Amino acid sequence: MELPNKDLGTLFEQLGLASDPASIDAFIGKHGRLPEDVRLADAPVWNESQRALLRDEWIEDAEWAPIVDELNVRMREH
Repeated sequence: MELPNKDLGTLFEQLGLASDPASIDAFIGKHGRLPEDVRLADAPVWNESQRALLRDEWIEDAEWAPIVDELNVRMREH
């Protein structure tokens, strides 16, 4: 199913995570601070299917790539 409005909330839905703004902020607060040498998809917080989604969307520069990039930036800001 193609989602028309892709944003961080819909990415979290695709990852099977709570997708409301407070839950996203809490997730990033808990799991953020990724070191620069760790790729987002390789962070230990993800299960295999989540990791595959993040990796594939980034590599393929697919429609989700800008949202994955946004998550990547936010996971390193904290």
